[in-house]
Amino acid sequence: MKELYLSKNKKISGVCSGIAEYFDLDPSLIRLAWIIVTVLTGVLPGIIAYILAAIVIPQSPVDKT
Repeated sequence: MKELYLSKNKKISGVCSGIAEYFDLDPSLIRLAWIIVTVLTGVLPGIIAYILAAIVIPQSPVDKT
């Protein structure tokens, strides 16, 4: 079962990269979509959603290999 985690490949906090890894997409596409949605919704809702996602989504577990 796939789980959503913050990515270690991050620009700010790893939210967009984590979402991209979960859906097997390019992180740049998720970042671009997030920016477009943020601008179209009046900036503040997108920023608040990003901060909440950074708080709610857990860190990636440490690999024990």
